[in-house]
Amino acid sequence: MAKKDYSEDQLIQAPTAEFLQQQLGWTSVFAQEAEDFGPGSLLGRRDDTEAVLTREVLAALERLNPGLPKAAYEQALAQVVQDDLSKSLVAKNEEKYRLLRDGVPVQFKDKAGRRVDKRLQLIDFDEPDNNRYLAVREPWLRGRLHLRRPDVVGFVNGLPLVFIELKRFEAHIDSAYKKNYADYLDTIPHLFHWNALVLISNGHDAQYGAITSTKEHFYRWKRLDEDEPEPAKNQPLLPILLRGMLERRQLLDIVENFILFDASEGAVSKIVARNHQYLGVNRVIERLTSSDPAVKAEVDAGQLGVFWHTQGSGKSYSMVFLTEKIHRKLSAAWSFVVITDRMELDEQIASTYTHCARANSKTDQAHNGAALRAMLREQNRRYVFSLIQKYRERVTEAYSERADIIVISDEAHCTQYGRLALNMRKGLPRAKFLGFTGTPLIEAAEKQLTRQVFGDYVSIYDFQRAVADGATLPLFYENAGEKLKIVDPQLSERIGQHIEAAKQAATLADPWTDEKEDKLYRELARDYPILTSPTRLDKVAADFVQHFHQRWRVVDSGGGKALLVCLDKITCVKMHDLIAAKWAEKTEQLHQAVLADEDLFAAKDKPPTPLLQLRRAQVDWMRATEICVVVSQEQGEVAEFAKWKNFQGEPLDIRPHRDKMVKRELQKEFKKAEHPFRVAIVCAMWLTGFDVKSLATLYLDKPMQGHTLMQAIARVNRVGGGKKHGLIIDYNGMIKSLRRALATPSSTRNALSI
Repeated sequence: MAKKDYSEDQLIQAPTAEFLQQQLGWTSVFAQEAEDFGPGSLLGRRDDTEAVLTREVLAALERLNPGLPKAAYEQALAQVVQDDLSKSLVAKNEEKYRLLRDGVPVQFKDKAGRRVDKRLQLIDFDEPDNNRYLAVREPWLRGRLHLRRPDVVGFVNGLPLVFIELKRFEAHIDSAYKKNYADYLDTIPHLFHWNALVLISNGHDAQYGAITSTKEHFYRWKRLDEDEPEPAKNQPLLPILLRGMLERRQLLDIVENFILFDASEGAVSKIVARNHQYLGVNRVIERLTSSDPAVKAEVDAGQLGVFWHTQGSGKSYSMVFLTEKIHRKLSAAWSFVVITDRMELDEQIASTYTHCARANSKTDQAHNGAALRAMLREQNRRYVFSLIQKYRERVTEAYSERADIIVISDEAHCTQYGRLALNMRKGLPRAKFLGFTGTPLIEAAEKQLTRQVFGDYVSIYDFQRAVADGATLPLFYENAGEKLKIVDPQLSERIGQHIEAAKQAATLADPWTDEKEDKLYRELARDYPILTSPTRLDKVAADFVQHFHQRWRVVDSGGGKALLVCLDKITCVKMHDLIAAKWAEKTEQLHQAVLADEDLFAAKDKPPTPLLQLRRAQVDWMRATEICVVVSQEQGEVAEFAKWKNFQGEPLDIRPHRDKMVKRELQKEFKKAEHPFRVAIVCAMWLTGFDVKSLATLYLDKPMQGHTLMQAIARVNRVGGGKKHGLIIDYNGMIKSLRRALATPSSTRNALSI
């Protein structure tokens, strides 16, 4: 078939290749009709089974690693083309990536006969012009059973790092993923052994991902600089993506420094940085290395800046990208002290580094100032993880005087956190301090304190931009408390202000804790009995059951998960007993109705209709659903809970709930979309540093303000799990607090539908 017959080639492929060649400095060839085979052929391939251009690879090995014996180059080439059939595609890709980034290990004898161990460069990451960039259009590639012709394959020094699938303008971009790319993964998998980027486009829309990315985790590259506005709706995104990702220096930067392999979900996932992560991380590095006298003075004073990327936009990965790039491109001598103020956050971040094989959460955690001193002075650790509360002792001697230490403080905006961070400054007087936060700095006092410790914003990625980019999901809000007529319009405001005042009154000697917060809520509940009255809790429980049982098909995996946030631990157990009873009652009611209809059909010897089968499936789903309480432990809790009564007048019993929390891995179970543990009842745990993609509904029955409220609502904005948005059901009427929290800057207000 002639080239002119292919409208995709004429309208999309040819202009894309032309853009790569004329704008980005690639060489472009059209292989479909022009390619023959053999050493002197267009691509130098032996036949159409070869996905690696061995002629190009060998030339690069010799060019970048001159003066070695021929056997060394041949040994390296053998590893490049090796295909271990026992390994999965992602395992092969990870193995090849390490060769790409770190070099191919070879052994040979020098002229004196001594054995030499050396790693040979496949790509020169420091000098882009030392590499060859070849865009090949429509090369034939034969798999074990099938012959396929990808649209465009981008080779760097003969390695197929970039796969591009293009569709006509009128075709939906999803078809490039589902009809072509997914098929190629199955039929010509060896094309993806070296793949770094998968690009799909219909000429207007353009997205990218990694070989393990599901379609919902393909993202757009919308801007070349963080300060650029949102592209116009009619503006083609393909040129922006190509310029942002395939410009030669940026491509090498992404490949070298912005790819991770994460095993935290069990199976390994390949992670490629999103647009905002790439731009934000590079902004921090630019500030760290700036020669501008004013910037340099601030950095020398320890102020590396505040990195505000909204909740759910991948801050933990951004940390890993940042620290690893500094180690690789600036100096391996840098040490990073990663500080948080909540155990869940500490575990999440340390776990991310561990599962990405960059640190070890078991050995890299400092439990006090003495341990931190030893790890930084004597052991020169690359990474140290710790809780800021462990550094409340008065600092009389610096932990370390080193200047090559960066302290990364996660959720650095908190007032108490700021005080303790100042204490940390005394312990590390020459360190650089970088604040990571998922919420904006709201109050004037915290702005001043944060600026004193960290400096001004170095990178901003707000709520509205994250939703527009698809990095997080939009949130929808329902004021259920108003509907149930159980809201005192000023009650939540008063309680929230009381809690915030108590937090600000905390001192280094007497810090704020979850236990103190829980007890204070309980004391306030006595002053405001409406929040814990049996009548009110019964209304909330009834509404919860009525609402959540109808959300069983909100996502394909079985309804999605729900988080119910209660006032305190006592209320959590009270609500569990109420909801469990009402859930069982509702399940039985629906079962009896379905059973009656099933009997009617059976009596007439007719099969049940699809609708009746669906109703039976809902009953089965409800029967399988498990509701668990997740609260922190405290001494004497059995006796304390027993002082209170549930709706049946029985003493509350924490023991069956604690038994589940101790003996089971509830976190892992809740994160699995298919697991029947679908409802978690909490008061403080799992509200920060806990990401569940299938969490679709958040039920709030606890007065909150500011950062606490922002962190809570962000639990349901994660992309994935089959959901299209997150839903917030509010029983306290906190709409004013939501608007205030989202109004910094004011443009973010529109990101929440209320």
